[in-house]
Amino acid sequence: MKLSEIKNHLAELETIAFQLPNGELVPNHFHVTEVGKITKNFIDCGGTVRNEEVVNFQLWNANDYDHRLHPEKLINIIELSEKVLGIEDLEIEVEYQGQTIEKFGLDFDGTNFILASKQTDCLAKDNCGIPAEKPKVKLAEVTNEPCCAPDGNCC
Repeated sequence: MKLSEIKNHLAELETIAFQLPNGELVPNHFHVTEVGKITKNFIDCGGTVRNEEVVNFQLWNANDYDHRLHPEKLINIIELSEKVLGIEDLEIEVEYQGQTIEKFGLDFDGTNFILASKQTDCLAKDNCGIPAEKPKVKLAEVTNEPCCAPDGNCC
Protein backbone atom coordinates (compact mmCIF):
# COMPACT_ATOMS: atom_id res chain seq x y z
CA MET A 1 0.00 0.00 0.00
CA LYS A 2 1.23 3.46 -0.85
CA LEU A 3 1.13 6.50 1.41
CA SER A 4 -1.67 8.14 -0.58
CA GLU A 5 -3.80 5.00 -0.17
CA ILE A 6 -3.52 4.88 3.63
CA LYS A 7 -4.44 8.56 3.83
CA ASN A 8 -7.56 7.91 1.71
CA HIS A 9 -8.57 4.96 3.91
CA LEU A 10 -7.91 6.89 7.14
CA ALA A 11 -10.13 9.74 5.94
CA GLU A 12 -13.06 7.27 5.83
CA LEU A 13 -12.47 5.64 9.25
CA GLU A 14 -13.55 6.49 12.79
CA THR A 15 -11.00 4.15 14.41
CA ILE A 16 -7.75 2.51 13.35
CA ALA A 17 -7.05 -1.20 13.72
CA PHE A 18 -4.05 -3.21 12.56
CA GLN A 19 -4.36 -6.97 12.13
CA LEU A 20 -1.40 -9.34 12.35
CA PRO A 21 -0.95 -12.17 9.83
CA ASN A 22 -2.25 -14.67 12.39
CA GLY A 23 -5.55 -12.78 12.61
CA GLU A 24 -4.92 -11.14 16.01
CA LEU A 25 -5.39 -7.40 16.30
CA VAL A 26 -2.63 -5.12 17.52
CA PRO A 27 -3.90 -3.84 20.91
CA ASN A 28 -6.00 -0.73 20.34
CA HIS A 29 -3.80 1.41 22.62
CA PHE A 30 -0.87 1.22 20.15
CA HIS A 31 1.05 4.29 19.08
CA VAL A 32 2.71 5.06 15.75
CA THR A 33 6.06 6.12 17.16
CA GLU A 34 7.79 6.75 13.84
CA VAL A 35 6.87 7.75 10.31
CA GLY A 36 9.93 8.03 8.13
CA LYS A 37 11.63 7.29 4.86
CA ILE A 38 14.10 4.43 4.67
CA THR A 39 16.58 4.34 1.81
CA LYS A 40 18.40 1.09 1.15
CA ASN A 41 21.37 1.15 -1.23
CA PHE A 42 22.81 -2.30 -1.88
CA ILE A 43 24.37 -4.70 -4.34
CA ASP A 44 22.49 -7.92 -4.95
CA CYS A 45 24.25 -11.29 -5.24
CA GLY A 46 24.43 -10.85 -9.01
CA GLY A 47 26.41 -7.61 -8.69
CA THR A 48 23.58 -5.23 -9.60
CA VAL A 49 23.50 -1.97 -7.63
CA ARG A 50 20.02 -1.30 -6.31
CA ASN A 51 18.25 1.51 -4.47
CA GLU A 52 14.96 1.03 -2.65
CA GLU A 53 12.91 3.56 -0.68
CA VAL A 54 9.93 2.88 1.56
CA VAL A 55 7.88 4.81 4.06
CA ASN A 56 8.31 3.24 7.47
CA PHE A 57 5.69 3.17 10.23
CA GLN A 58 6.69 1.84 13.63
CA LEU A 59 3.86 0.54 15.82
CA TRP A 60 4.41 0.35 19.57
CA ASN A 61 2.24 -0.92 22.40
CA ALA A 62 2.37 1.53 25.25
CA ASN A 63 1.15 1.13 28.80
CA ASP A 64 -1.01 4.13 28.04
CA TYR A 65 -4.43 2.46 27.90
CA ASP A 66 -6.42 5.71 28.05
CA HIS A 67 -5.32 7.14 24.70
CA ARG A 68 -6.03 5.82 21.28
CA LEU A 69 -4.61 7.08 18.00
CA HIS A 70 -7.42 8.51 15.88
CA PRO A 71 -7.36 8.57 12.07
CA GLU A 72 -7.15 12.36 11.78
CA LYS A 73 -4.14 12.43 14.12
CA LEU A 74 -2.31 9.82 12.03
CA ILE A 75 -3.11 11.77 8.86
CA ASN A 76 -1.57 14.87 10.50
CA ILE A 77 1.57 12.90 11.43
CA ILE A 78 1.86 11.55 7.87
CA GLU A 79 1.39 14.99 6.31
CA LEU A 80 3.99 16.54 8.63
CA SER A 81 6.42 13.75 7.70
CA GLU A 82 5.78 14.33 3.98
CA LYS A 83 6.46 18.05 4.38
CA VAL A 84 9.47 17.93 6.70
CA LEU A 85 11.17 14.81 5.31
CA GLY A 86 10.16 15.23 1.67
CA ILE A 87 8.48 11.84 1.63
CA GLU A 88 6.93 10.90 -1.70
CA ASP A 89 4.08 8.49 -2.43
CA LEU A 90 6.06 5.36 -1.59
CA GLU A 91 5.13 1.85 -0.46
CA ILE A 92 4.64 1.48 3.30
CA GLU A 93 6.54 -0.95 5.46
CA VAL A 94 5.39 -1.45 9.07
CA GLU A 95 7.64 -2.40 11.99
CA TYR A 96 6.06 -4.15 14.96
CA GLN A 97 7.53 -5.87 18.00
CA GLY A 98 7.17 -9.64 17.84
CA GLN A 99 9.99 -12.01 18.82
CA THR A 100 12.18 -9.21 17.45
CA ILE A 101 11.35 -6.17 15.33
CA GLU A 102 9.27 -7.64 12.52
CA LYS A 103 8.67 -5.94 9.17
CA PHE A 104 5.39 -6.19 7.29
CA GLY A 105 3.79 -4.96 4.12
CA LEU A 106 0.43 -3.21 4.48
CA ASP A 107 -2.98 -4.01 3.01
CA PHE A 108 -6.54 -2.93 3.86
CA ASP A 109 -9.62 -5.17 4.01
CA GLY A 110 -12.23 -2.41 4.25
CA THR A 111 -12.14 -2.37 8.06
CA ASN A 112 -8.62 -3.20 9.28
CA PHE A 113 -5.15 -2.48 8.07
CA ILE A 114 -3.57 -5.87 7.47
CA LEU A 115 0.08 -6.43 8.36
CA ALA A 116 1.15 -8.69 5.49
CA SER A 117 4.06 -11.08 5.87
CA LYS A 118 7.12 -10.30 3.79
CA GLN A 119 9.60 -12.81 2.38
CA THR A 120 13.24 -12.61 1.43
CA ASP A 121 14.09 -13.30 -2.20
CA CYS A 122 17.03 -13.56 -4.56
CA LEU A 123 16.90 -10.59 -6.92
CA ALA A 124 19.43 -12.08 -9.34
CA LYS A 125 18.14 -15.60 -9.92
CA ASP A 126 19.31 -15.59 -13.54
CA ASN A 127 22.88 -14.68 -12.46
CA CYS A 128 22.94 -17.19 -9.62
CA GLY A 129 21.92 -20.25 -11.60
CA ILE A 130 18.58 -20.56 -9.84
CA PRO A 131 16.15 -22.11 -12.32
CA ALA A 132 13.02 -20.22 -13.17
CA GLU A 133 9.91 -21.58 -11.56
CA LYS A 134 8.34 -24.23 -13.77
CA PRO A 135 4.92 -23.33 -15.12
CA LYS A 136 2.09 -25.21 -13.47
CA VAL A 137 0.08 -27.38 -15.81
CA LYS A 138 -3.40 -28.66 -15.09
CA LEU A 139 -3.57 -32.38 -15.66
CA ALA A 140 -6.95 -31.93 -17.35
CA GLU A 141 -5.21 -29.91 -20.07
CA VAL A 142 -2.72 -32.67 -20.91
CA THR A 143 -3.81 -34.72 -23.92
CA ASN A 144 -3.95 -38.49 -23.86
CA GLU A 145 -2.12 -39.00 -27.15
CA PRO A 146 1.12 -40.96 -27.00
CA CYS A 147 4.24 -38.93 -26.45
CA CYS A 148 6.24 -40.42 -29.29
CA ALA A 149 3.59 -40.25 -32.04
CA PRO A 150 4.77 -38.30 -35.13
CA ASP A 151 2.39 -35.52 -34.23
CA GLY A 152 2.73 -36.17 -30.50
CA ASN A 153 2.99 -33.63 -27.73
CA CYS A 154 6.54 -34.20 -26.61
CA CYS A 155 8.97 -33.37 -29.41
